[in-house]
Amino acid sequence: MPLGGAYAISDICLLVEDIGRTVDFYVEKLGFRLRRRAEGFADFHGEGVTLAAWEIDHISQHTGVSKLKSPRQAHKVCVAVKLDTPSDIDRLHSELSAKGVPFYGPPQDYVWNARCAYFTDPDDTLWELYAWLDGGPGDYHDEQP
Repeated sequence: MPLGGAYAISDICLLVEDIGRTVDFYVEKLGFRLRRRAEGFADFHGEGVTLAAWEIDHISQHTGVSKLKSPRQAHKVCVAVKLDTPSDIDRLHSELSAKGVPFYGPPQDYVWNARCAYFTDPDDTLWELYAWLDGGPGDYHDEQP
């Protein structure tokens, strides 16, 4: 049975350098509610998916996954969050910026008919906040077989 489409993604796990720093960022700045905290690991309550963070050294020690780190400039994951309206993007951008969340710039309207804003967490995980503009995703996002 193929993985894609057969199973729901239940968790997104971010590989991080410092679990304490990560927990502080996600709880204090982004407002996530901590669900579990263990040595080198934490996860957070999310809407429809569990967001987890696992220290690179800890996962390597326990699973044998390589400790090699990619250059900080190279994003390896983008976590996207859909908001209800374009004005919600502006509001949340303003709130998070005031808390010191590092955005790449102000919200903008993009060719895929969405208003988006992008920021990174302390481990350079890229986050996208988006809301569809009038007309929704349109043909740009038609599903492919």
